[in-house]
Amino acid sequence: MTPLHWIGQFIRDGLQAIPLGAVRAAILLGLALLFLWVLKLPSSETTQVSERGRSADLRWGAALAILLQLVIYALL
Repeated sequence: MTPLHWIGQFIRDGLQAIPLGAVRAAILLGLALLFLWVLKLPSSETTQVSERGRSADLRWGAALAILLQLVIYALL
């Protein structure tokens, strides 16, 4: 085996030592924090004005997308 094989095996063994429950919890926690951050953004930073003069707050679409990801990852 070459030194790269040893390094790869070392990394693989280290990653396999991480429990999948911990990874799942970290992903769900990250998405939950992102969801809260998106909702706390000021509307002045997230409002888009279209060419027709209509304005839309982009926070709600982003929050819905993140919420759907949270539900999907929690159910899997």
